[in-house]
Amino acid sequence: MRLENRVAVVTGAAQGIGAACARAMAAEGARVVVADVNEDAGNALARVIADAGGTARFCPADVGTKADAERLVRFAVAAFGALDILVNNAGIVHAADFLDLAEADFDRVLRVNLKGPFLCGQAAARQMAAQPPRTHGQRGVIVNMSSVNAVLAIANQVPYTVSKGGVNQLTKVMAMGLAPLGIRVVGIGPGSIATELLKTAVLTDEAAKSRILSRTPLGRLGEPEEIASVAVFLASDDASYLTGTTLYPDGGRLSLNYVM
Repeated sequence: MRLENRVAVVTGAAQGIGAACARAMAAEGARVVVADVNEDAGNALARVIADAGGTARFCPADVGTKADAERLVRFAVAAFGALDILVNNAGIVHAADFLDLAEADFDRVLRVNLKGPFLCGQAAARQMAAQPPRTHGQRGVIVNMSSVNAVLAIANQVPYTVSKGGVNQLTKVMAMGLAPLGIRVVGIGPGSIATELLKTAVLTDEAAKSRILSRTPLGRLGEPEEIASVAVFLASDDASYLTGTTLYPDGGRLSLNYVM
C-alpha cells in the first residue's frame, strides 16, 4: 500500500496505459480520479476499481482546456480533500507524411499531448504547493507520460514525436521550477506497449509485428501494467530523490540503436 491516503488524478485513464495506472494506484491505496473525454469508459473503469475494493471517481476533462484542467483539480479536492499525484497520460496521434501534414492536425495533437500536461501540471502544482508537506518535505508528484519517440522519431508521426520531445523538456523545467515547493516531476517513456490501439494496428499485421519485435531486444511487447508499475514507483516515497528525469521501460529499444 505504497500510496495509502494519497489522492491521484490520472488523465486519459479510460483505457490503455492510463487505465492500468489508475487500477495500479488504487490497488496501492490511492483514491483515484479517472479523467477522460470518454465518459462511458471512464465511468466503467471507476466501477471496476470500486468492485475490486479500491476508491475511484470519474471526472470528464478535456486536458487542452485550461478551465477543464482547473476544474479537474477542484473535483479531486472536493471528492477526496487533497491532490498528491498527477499522471499526465492523455495523448493522441495523427499519421501523415511531413509534406501532407495539415496545420490543424499538428495543432490538435500538440494541444492534447503537450499543452495538456502544462495546463494540468500548472493547476495541480498550485494545489500541491498549498498543502502541508509529507515525507522528505514532499507536497506532490507529477508524472508525465512521454515515449521513446521523444528521442527517436517516426517519419509519419510528426506532431506526436514533436509533442513527446516537448514533454521531456517540460518535465525538466517543471522539475526545476517546482523543486523549491516540494513537488517532484518525473517522466515515463514507454516503448511498444500492447494497448488496444497497438493491438488493432499492429498485431493483426505480421510484417508490422515483426518490425516491432526485431527492434526490441527483449523480443516482446510491453504490457500496460508494466508501465503502471513504473508510475506507482515514481509516485511513491521509494522514488523520493528522483526529479527531472524520464525513465524508459522500452524492452531495450533505445539501447539497440537501429530500426529493424
